[in-house]
Amino acid sequence: MDIRRRNNVTVTGRADGPVLLLAHGFGCDQNLWRLVVPTLAESYRVVLFDYVGSGKADPVAWDERRYSSLEGYAQDVLEVCEELDLQNVTFVGHSVSAMVGVLAAAKAPQRLSRLVMVAPSPCYIDDEGYRGGFSAEDIDELLESLESNYLGWSAAMAPVIMGNADRPELGQELTTSFCATDPDMARVFARTTFLSDSRKDLKTVTAPTLILECRQDVIAPPEVGAYVRDTIPGSRLVTLEATGHCPQLSAPQATARAITDFLGAA
Repeated sequence: MDIRRRNNVTVTGRADGPVLLLAHGFGCDQNLWRLVVPTLAESYRVVLFDYVGSGKADPVAWDERRYSSLEGYAQDVLEVCEELDLQNVTFVGHSVSAMVGVLAAAKAPQRLSRLVMVAPSPCYIDDEGYRGGFSAEDIDELLESLESNYLGWSAAMAPVIMGNADRPELGQELTTSFCATDPDMARVFARTTFLSDSRKDLKTVTAPTLILECRQDVIAPPEVGAYVRDTIPGSRLVTLEATGHCPQLSAPQATARAITDFLGAA
């Protein structure tokens, strides 16, 4: 299979620069990185892709069993790395992709040598001694609503997830991205995302790691960022002067600067 076509791989930036691999979250695609790419491309070789089931990835490659686990998405990441023969990559994962990067790095540490987690959450459901931001009942209701009326759910939830009510165009962009995703594939990715628990996987991380959080985020509250920092030895937590769950759209300059500062210090 042609991996570049399957995952709609695009490469930009300095051909001889260190490699950044940017991975999108649920309901999104590589287009949501477009505002940070120009800054990153000045110094780095930037690789973008769409997971199967998202964006312009080849829908023929969809396999419900594979993508019912975060391991399936991690396999996409590793196959893109193998196809492009990428080594010593900095993996930049948004939302659930941060945990996908953890899984991929555990399998191929020679390929993924640094991690940048943008608004990560290893577990969305509250547990004893852990605040994920949602009760089990909250997640059940969310998934039930999503599965019964995906387009209606997208129109209602995307602006909430985006935040920044004073900038409605951002919420509309996320709504459009959600609605462009095949509903059947989105339902599987949503269950995989919101029912995942990667807390134990965080303990496997040995790569230098940057955690980026927004000061207000309905999907990943501040307790989550602190938990990820405290679980990954030597990791660095940066709170962006931004709100919402997608700082690459709402605060692209601050997001790009935090990434480049981290890489410059690593």
